[in-house]
Amino acid sequence: MRHGRGTEMETIAQAKEFGSEIRVGDTTELYGEKGRFRVLQFANGDIQGARDLDQPERIVLEYPRAMIHLMEQNHPTLERIFILGHGIGTIAGYFADHDVRAAEISPIIAEWSRSYFGYAGPEVLVGDGRSLLAQEADGSLDVIVLDAFTEKGRPWHLFTREFWRLAERKLQDQGSIVLNIFGRGRRDSFVDAVWAGLSDTFAHQRGFILPSGELHDPANYVLIASKQPIEAKLSQMADFEESEPGLGTVLEDEMFGFEPNG
Repeated sequence: MRHGRGTEMETIAQAKEFGSEIRVGDTTELYGEKGRFRVLQFANGDIQGARDLDQPERIVLEYPRAMIHLMEQNHPTLERIFILGHGIGTIAGYFADHDVRAAEISPIIAEWSRSYFGYAGPEVLVGDGRSLLAQEADGSLDVIVLDAFTEKGRPWHLFTREFWRLAERKLQDQGSIVLNIFGRGRRDSFVDAVWAGLSDTFAHQRGFILPSGELHDPANYVLIASKQPIEAKLSQMADFEESEPGLGTVLEDEMFGFEPNG
């Protein structure tokens, strides 16, 4: 997902699910770029995914381009990927010739990824990503991708100590977890809490931020944590700059009343 509102759009489809409104729309301008774009959007205007209708193979948004670079740079023999937050299927579609498992909480979004956004990859697993990840064999995954948000906010059970430990168990010895998250500027309590959880669980971490205009504007972070040293070429990070968050308080399931699973 990318924060920020696009321009006026022609609505192609809309629905209400889990109390949130979602829609597919077409627009001729997206974040200042002219063209023909199809977007998946929450009612508050946040863009969950975008496709260039004139260049369907092009990855429009910056954060999936940065995440894909980190995956390929650190895993040249990448095979097994688990994605929490399928959306329109940008990353799953890019790696369609790999062993990909993509989890999506929304049945409607899973269907729309195919009918409106051209996703033609492996079957999407519909359900809670953490529960589905728990079913994977320990040590079986090369990369876990976390890009899960709803209009109502963050799915907190995907950002706790218990989740990080679950992810660490499911990764092979050289495995990595790559995240797309948002905070307020360069110091945000949520981002710092996520960074603390990753640092507490994994031997290596790196953080990257997409610079925004104002100090306290929503800031897009891509974070990676791994069992091995992490490499990145900033020239291929889609304008993201290296930025290490602070160490906050690690979130735990009991803070939110969650029953541990996996």
